[in-house]
Amino acid sequence: MDMQLKEKFIELWNRYFSGSELPIVFYYTDRDGGAEVVKPAPAHQCFIGVLSKVRKGKPLCFNVNSVGCFGGKRYLGFTQEIMPDFEYFLSCGIPGKVEGERYKKTPQLVLEYNRRMPSFKAPEEKIVFKRWDMLEEPDNPEVVIFFAQPDVLSGLFTLANFDETDLNAVFAPFCSGCGAIVLYPYLEKKSPSPRAVLGMFDVSARPFTPKHTLTFAAPMNKFIRMVENMEESFLLTSSWAKVKARISKKS
Repeated sequence: MDMQLKEKFIELWNRYFSGSELPIVFYYTDRDGGAEVVKPAPAHQCFIGVLSKVRKGKPLCFNVNSVGCFGGKRYLGFTQEIMPDFEYFLSCGIPGKVEGERYKKTPQLVLEYNRRMPSFKAPEEKIVFKRWDMLEEPDNPEVVIFFAQPDVLSGLFTLANFDETDLNAVFAPFCSGCGAIVLYPYLEKKSPSPRAVLGMFDVSARPFTPKHTLTFAAPMNKFIRMVENMEESFLLTSSWAKVKARISKKS
């Protein structure tokens, strides 16, 4: 980790975003990165809920057994398997067997959704999550994730578009909460023009996320450009000053 970049971002974040919650990051590794290895969950456990500890400053390391959600294992790249009857689970269900979440109208739509959804295999056996200020020199963050309220999101969204001509430099795919902060932004890092991902619209993940909060995730190569642009962007204007004043009152 470039420690100068770490400190520069913290200084600029406090200056322009009034000390809002710092982002968290993740990277794949064969070591624990000085983080606590999460023990296997005894029952189903939403991955987003566990991340609340990271947001509070506790570094965590996950392996395939640490993730207590079938979907989480898949969207973190630890397995390519899909839970049995997933097309019914995500849609209408099977009476007496599977309770349907009704996020898609029919099982056929789910099958087509699965066909189109990207996937990947985790490059290492572990994934480490840390809050930005907890990063150390040996760390190699690959994706930066903000949990933020609308005014902060407006700033991140506009900054992500500052040096882009693409009208969709920030996109919001239909996916799980963990898909929005791991799967999609991780795959974007390999793109010639990496995009940021707006997420946490997953109704199942919402109970584990503050009600006025969504996520904004960007691969590290995109995030570095955003940091480099901060001091010549709209963040210097009176328009942003008005938004910043409102952020300050809520911080």
